[in-house]
Amino acid sequence: MEKAAFEGWLESVSATFLTLNDQERNQSLDHLISLSGAAQLQHLSNGLETLLKRDFLRLLPLELAFYVLQWLDPQTLLTCCLVCKQWNKVINSCTEVWQSVCRELGWRIDESIQDASHWKGVYLKAKLRMTQLKDQEAFETSSLIGHSARVYALYYKDGLLCTGSDDLSAKLWDVRTGQCIYGIQTHTCATVKFDEQKLVTGSFDNTIASWEWSTGAKIQQFRGHTGAVFSVDYNDELDVLVSGSADFSVKVWALSAGACLNTMTGHTEWVTKVILQKSEVDSMMHSCGDYILLSADKYEIKVTLMSPVFIFPKVKKH
Repeated sequence: MEKAAFEGWLESVSATFLTLNDQERNQSLDHLISLSGAAQLQHLSNGLETLLKRDFLRLLPLELAFYVLQWLDPQTLLTCCLVCKQWNKVINSCTEVWQSVCRELGWRIDESIQDASHWKGVYLKAKLRMTQLKDQEAFETSSLIGHSARVYALYYKDGLLCTGSDDLSAKLWDVRTGQCIYGIQTHTCATVKFDEQKLVTGSFDNTIASWEWSTGAKIQQFRGHTGAVFSVDYNDELDVLVSGSADFSVKVWALSAGACLNTMTGHTEWVTKVILQKSEVDSMMHSCGDYILLSADKYEIKVTLMSPVFIFPKVKKH
């Protein structure tokens, strides 16, 4: 067909097509498609993709794309990353989006880190751990077998675990291998704390004791509480041990001598935790480097400055 004749025919067909209703138009297109060969179908496919599939994320300015992405939930964001390389690139470059996602999980955001891939990685790791926790797959469990009665006390440090039991013994375990390194005869332990040389235990018999790992010998005993001792802590540098008891009191002891240096009353419930800590910050009541004593009962936590006057209240100033 000559070009002029074809153009006239096409104009006539187009004018007629515009007069048809939707159903007639669809039937006309179906008939033309059925008469088309591979070349025509390929041409039609390419044209439809351009007309119908508009990549709005690619077409939008980057600032607007980031704004739109902030309205998506995390799972949708991850799904969008799979659409194409361009979408993945845009989404993975939006720091604000991934910081917001991490913030919703309760993560503390360090604004100085502006690497979007960092925050996406933080989210993915947190989400994986949450899934593992839900499916009870987050931890590997193993048992340490050795005590013959209930275990009341645990203390972990540097890959070692100390256990105190109702069988009148304490054991030191290598957590990695599960092997018992030391096992010594003690009293019934309500709390334990240890270092390389010694073990300190608080007992339901109202006493505290210090033991030598290598020999199992009792180095020192501390008597004075009138209720079970639920918590102990000590500091070799100060030569001080502190204890919290069911008698509502906190006692300060000379670690090496076993003498009671001070008794703090004021708690109205069992003192279940004491911590002797060197302060790393300044505050209204202490300076950085001072030692403070934290003691907790059911209702309150007390913070006490471990000054020489507190540790040695009977020492007179000259």
